[in-house]
Amino acid sequence: MEIFGIPLQAFLGQLLLGLVNGSFYAMLSLGLAVIFGLLGIVNFAHGALYMIGAYVAWIGAEKLGMNYWLALVAAPLVVGALGVVIERTLLKRLYKLDPIYGLLLTFGLALIFEGIFRDQYGVSGQQYSVPEALQGATNLGFMVLPNYRAWVVLASLTVCLGTWFLIERTRLGAYLRAGTENPALVQAFGINVPLMVMLTYAAGAGLAALAGVLAAPVIQITPLMGSNLIIIVFAVVVIGGMGSILGSILTGLALGLVEGLTKVFYPEASSIVVFVIMAIVLMVRPAGLFGKEK
Repeated sequence: MEIFGIPLQAFLGQLLLGLVNGSFYAMLSLGLAVIFGLLGIVNFAHGALYMIGAYVAWIGAEKLGMNYWLALVAAPLVVGALGVVIERTLLKRLYKLDPIYGLLLTFGLALIFEGIFRDQYGVSGQQYSVPEALQGATNLGFMVLPNYRAWVVLASLTVCLGTWFLIERTRLGAYLRAGTENPALVQAFGINVPLMVMLTYAAGAGLAALAGVLAAPVIQITPLMGSNLIIIVFAVVVIGGMGSILGSILTGLALGLVEGLTKVFYPEASSIVVFVIMAIVLMVRPAGLFGKEK
């Protein structure tokens, strides 16, 4: 069976690849949207934090014998702690300034982190094995589905929807949103706003690290893996709407699928299709598909 002259198995394989890529886009853009929406910081270091998360998993496996499942917990905690240091020592001084200062600072941090890991590990890349429980594939009849790629999609959707629910549908999320709109009033009710802001940045950093661990078995771990992805992720956030949690999730998944389909029908455009869509969206809706006009 063929679809537009493409064998069905090849077509579905590209859709699956697009969905996996979209899962990474969704998780990374979610972290960016959380940090920008609640703190007003354009966090260009997000790609570097994603890279560090992958390296924490790899170093843990090589030096400490840490398995994949433990790395899924340890990497977000380690990178989240790094996020606390960054927020308390650097970013907290920039909240009342123009967002460009936060962008420049985090861009500089990204270059520093990338340079440190390039100096220590080079740029050739390291391999991280798929955990034994997720090796192999499942024959669905119309295609063979790699178990690990199915796990990545499931884990990403669970984390993304859980984060959205926490921020948009719980009392804690209401405190977070209120604290960014009127911190003095919220603090008057006895809520520690600086602590809440610090933990928000740490949570965003932890989401990036979690995405890095999920990506480690399917790509080579290199110091450049974050910088190669962060521009696309920023485009995803802009299309979905800066600060829109749900917009980032849906747009990330959708653009991954669009990119996968483009590789089937017009491979030459697959590397630019996201930016073409971004340009069109900005002309029609400058605030993004799910953003709010100010």
